[in-house]
Amino acid sequence: MEDAGQVNEWFMREVLPLEPLLMRFFRRNWRNESDLVDLRQELYVRIYESGLKGLPSQTKPFVFMAARNLLINHVRRARIVSIEAVADLDAMNVAIDMVTPEREVTARDELRQLQIGLNNLPPRCREVVMLRRIEGLSQREVAAQLSVGEDTVEKHMMYGMRALINFMLGGSGKIERKPKGSRKHEAVGHE
Repeated sequence: MEDAGQVNEWFMREVLPLEPLLMRFFRRNWRNESDLVDLRQELYVRIYESGLKGLPSQTKPFVFMAARNLLINHVRRARIVSIEAVADLDAMNVAIDMVTPEREVTARDELRQLQIGLNNLPPRCREVVMLRRIEGLSQREVAAQLSVGEDTVEKHMMYGMRALINFMLGGSGKIERKPKGSRKHEAVGHE
């Protein structure tokens, strides 16, 4: 347990000078500009409370790991995954103690593979998947933006996600549609 005076000095001397870099990190990795001040404050509270338990040996990696974790928690709550946000984390080039080189290489490979899988989708299907899963738009919003029905958006999502999963698991990633008559034939067989 650290003395509050020492934590205050550490915070003023080592954490606050990182604010311009930190705000740039938040701007690059978070879409909603109006959330930035709240994110900064929430991060500062977490860092300060953690400092009371024990000061980190390296402040900058600690601060940016905490910022990254905060954004991940917010993204999980919002259920939005931004490929651009993950790519921008690399651009910061901040050394983070807990990320091993193996994990970083694996994550980059998976991100590249996902990008290839997305690029292999038909244009409309890719657009629907990106608007729904990356941009976080609702099915209704995607339908309105693309001037198609919600059922069309749903079908493109289903085919696109199946193809991406197939590709990520080592398959061809080709969209496979059942022949139109196959459902009728299956339904007749159950009657």
